[in-house]
Amino acid sequence: MPLEIGLWRVDGKPVKVGTSKMPRESRLEELLETDPSILGLPVLLIGRQVPTAHGKFIDLLGIDAEGALHVLELKRDRTPRDVVAQVLDYGSWVRNLTNEEIRAIYDDYARRRGHSGEFDQAFAEWFGTNPPESLNTGHTLTVVASEIDAATERIVTYLATEHQVPVNVLFFRYFEDDGRSYLARTWLMDDVKAASPAANSTSRGKKEPWNGQDWYVAFGDEPGGRNWEDARRYGFVSAGGGDFYSRTLRALPVGARVFVHIPQSGYVGVGTVTAEARPYPEALLSTGGVTRRMEELDLAGSYVHTEAPQDEQDRREWVVPVDWQATVPRGQALWKPGMFANQNSACRLRSKFSIEQATQYFKIDA
Repeated sequence: MPLEIGLWRVDGKPVKVGTSKMPRESRLEELLETDPSILGLPVLLIGRQVPTAHGKFIDLLGIDAEGALHVLELKRDRTPRDVVAQVLDYGSWVRNLTNEEIRAIYDDYARRRGHSGEFDQAFAEWFGTNPPESLNTGHTLTVVASEIDAATERIVTYLATEHQVPVNVLFFRYFEDDGRSYLARTWLMDDVKAASPAANSTSRGKKEPWNGQDWYVAFGDEPGGRNWEDARRYGFVSAGGGDFYSRTLRALPVGARVFVHIPQSGYVGVGTVTAEARPYPEALLSTGGVTRRMEELDLAGSYVHTEAPQDEQDRREWVVPVDWQATVPRGQALWKPGMFANQNSACRLRSKFSIEQATQYFKIDA
């Protein structure tokens, strides 16, 4: 049985505050929506009264920092069989939600609440980090109730402990005392694990789709090393000092559109790759209509790594020629919470939010 919550007023002699019935059951839903921290879970709400494909409506839908979904269903006045069957039915639906569908649910929710921010920005502001590459990495099911009968408790405990179904009950107690209202909570069980996506459910849809052309490039503008103003002036991106830094950059295909990001600053340019990567001593760049060896150019930065090799890694600086569509100095870099950043020198850019923000900022065709 869950722990019973008691509340006493202790200004003088202890006086127990009696529990009350919440005036409207929808009031609890409103309170949870206003402040999800009441749940005691780090969850960002992404939907309320979310319509499923089966003609039902999920009371509240949230997501945590790891990308797992949280279904919150208020018991209201349903029978044990009804409420448990309902939340399990919701679980069978949410387990297959794709990245795009989750974002669409949030967009609809934000629009109805009069919010203009996008999912990535809201996620970053709530959790202090960007969304994981894959969403819906698991899910949990929570029945929210002021009380449940013994049958419901037996069913939920049996499913969670014997069959590892990620279902739990969150109890709330409502108190009124001297014109003030209070809310307290406790869980039926501790540490119910989120269910991972089933092997037969689509996993590719959990990631944000890639448009087939856009790439992210991290340009390490460093004092005494590579220099962003060189890259702007002569049209290139580069990376080196070890295989980890250059391997992904060397994989950039000709024709790729690259969104260049300087770590700790933001996005500084967008352009198109015009030739395959070459090591610095062999790199050719076009300037003023003339193709020249990069090492012959008037460069502010250094593209030679002088550390002694400790292994068989390729420590050369690799250079990729780029035809810029738009660039800005480092001091004018674009950055907003939720924009994509990665430690790899290059990778596919799936973040629609980052692409939209950058194309608007640089005034280029999305």
